[in-house]
Amino acid sequence: MSQIGPGSHVTLHYRLALLADGAEREVFSTFAARPATVQIGAGHLAPPLEQHLVGLAEGAQAAFDLAPGAAYGPRHPDLVQTVSARTFAAESDAEVDYVPGDVIEFNARDGRRFAGVLKERDAERVLVDFNHPLAGLPLRFSVHVIGVL
Repeated sequence: MSQIGPGSHVTLHYRLALLADGAEREVFSTFAARPATVQIGAGHLAPPLEQHLVGLAEGAQAAFDLAPGAAYGPRHPDLVQTVSARTFAAESDAEVDYVPGDVIEFNARDGRRFAGVLKERDAERVLVDFNHPLAGLPLRFSVHVIGVL
């Protein structure tokens, strides 16, 4: 039976859930849909999640609890930033009525795009959180390994 190692192509079902007050709140799951196929080390999953897969064999089912920040790093207060309403208007889609909680993409100086979550906005300013939405949170990562190449 094949085991997952660096560079392996893995077909699996996986689920990420937020752990809060002894309960789980599902964030993402492939269990009710088509399984995912990922290559270990290619950036398809966060490296800390991939590390939990290494050594698992085809057919394995497992769940891993990750401490706050273990999967997507800690929250960084300096990544919560205020931009002017003018900059926001220039960077966003004028036809969308953005509300708190929406994910907005911005252009970086080098041409890449990066995303942030809109927290607050008024006529003068817009508060955007550029932390990963799951940064600093405790998570449960559940998997069912279907195949390993």
